[in-house]
Amino acid sequence: MSPRDQILGAVRKSLGVDRADARTTAARKAVASARLAAHQRHPLPGRVAGKSADDLVGVLRAQLTASAVTIVDVARLADVPAAVSGYLRAQNLPQRVRFGADETLAGLPWASAATLEVTRGRAALSDEVGVSMPVAGVAETGTLVLASGPENPVTLNFVPETHVVVLEASRIVAGYEDAFALVRERFGEGVMPRTVNMISGPSRTGDIGGRIVMGAHGPRRMCVVLVGAP
Repeated sequence: MSPRDQILGAVRKSLGVDRADARTTAARKAVASARLAAHQRHPLPGRVAGKSADDLVGVLRAQLTASAVTIVDVARLADVPAAVSGYLRAQNLPQRVRFGADETLAGLPWASAATLEVTRGRAALSDEVGVSMPVAGVAETGTLVLASGPENPVTLNFVPETHVVVLEASRIVAGYEDAFALVRERFGEGVMPRTVNMISGPSRTGDIGGRIVMGAHGPRRMCVVLVGAP
């Protein structure tokens, strides 16, 4: 018997499952399948449970700010290029950004920000600013949920030292279950992108001497351009 068989055998024994009993196996599979199909929800903390859409925006703001994220408000998507250019100028950063094949980002009037240089595709080591659009923003923890793909390549999330995320207020949800419902809505039931990244602020670590170091494993700064928030 292999170590794997020994481990699984011990698990079955503790659960009182007889591997040879086809009826028991079928019943357990049915229970598991029903649970997966139900998308059961966990309790939400009081800060987001039963809150209005406007309240969720406020909670997300507070959570992101506490995680050292800069928030820039704009009324319309058309205002995003100027907001990105203004943020980079305020941070004394180069006026160069890269984003993927996202149709919403591609359709913005980038030419209206005359000083901004825009490139497309996966991030290279020379890129300093990546721009992404998330599937959702989770108010519960101030987390941005980004799905991989040509539209928003994963490299844009981690390679450049500055990560700019364009978040529409309509994509702000209370908890993770709501966010994964939007993932299913976009990709289809039972289908997932290769990677779903959950990002709650710039990269940091406190492993060395207990001192917080920004940019340890990814971007050292993060900006959320919040579109259409009250």
